[in-house]
Amino acid sequence: MINLLTPTNWKDYELIDCGNFEKLERFGKYILIRPEPQAVWDKTLSEGEWQKLHHIKFRGRTATSGDWFRKDKSIPDRWHIEYKTKDLDLKFRLGLTSFKHVGIFPEQAANWDYIAESIKMMKTPEPKFLNIFAYTGGASIAARNAGADTTHVDSIKQVVTWANENMELSGLKDIRWVVEDALKYVQREVKRGKKYNGIILDPPAYGNGPKGEKWKLEDQINEMMKDVVKLLDEQEHFLILNTYSLGFSSLIVENLVKSSMPTVKNLDIGELYLQATAGCKLPLGVWGKFRSF
Repeated sequence: MINLLTPTNWKDYELIDCGNFEKLERFGKYILIRPEPQAVWDKTLSEGEWQKLHHIKFRGRTATSGDWFRKDKSIPDRWHIEYKTKDLDLKFRLGLTSFKHVGIFPEQAANWDYIAESIKMMKTPEPKFLNIFAYTGGASIAARNAGADTTHVDSIKQVVTWANENMELSGLKDIRWVVEDALKYVQREVKRGKKYNGIILDPPAYGNGPKGEKWKLEDQINEMMKDVVKLLDEQEHFLILNTYSLGFSSLIVENLVKSSMPTVKNLDIGELYLQATAGCKLPLGVWGKFRSF
């Protein structure tokens, strides 16, 4: 069965509407318009409503970069939001980057909840958690907040620095930061015989390591998964594989997990989405996850 999963009850984030290759979303007190290649349908709200509601709009100069237009020049380049549930109390620094991103992928909150829940269910006193392709650290600080000994791996030094800011904003410490090519790191950990109780990997479609290493999802994810499952603690573990790539389906994720770990039990697969207040659902990735307990 393919499950649909979306974050709920996030006061500081709201997808208001999406369509015509754009999304209208609120981060804290600011409302942004950003490009969204998945939103191939019509907007629900009128163009006039979009223009009235938004504070900031991203305008692309090329396929990969652009700039931001502010209706109010006093709107800052950076601001903070929080994600607070009965299990988690996380804070994030957001920023207007030239790549349309703001430093967080809101749909991932559903995975943060699963991470925190899984860690708190474990009998291991301080479970070891590994976040691969970790970006600005939402999953890392969720795991640390839940009590895990956490390692964060990303190839871009600037986003690791950003993740450290988020850790400090959240009143946490002692996350292990690693700036390295993800595949090389995993392969080295396998050789060292390292084990982790929890792992999340959220690979991009394309990427580069710090020494120019090339990453292409469909070419390397099978090799990556075969090594990642070797890092799981035999007694107590969970794993999340999350992908955002046009054309990738949850059945591909299911096949990857099962071929890498034929003995896997309790495997769930599904789609991540954001529910717009205006009514539509915005698909934002496919996932597979399992745990041994």
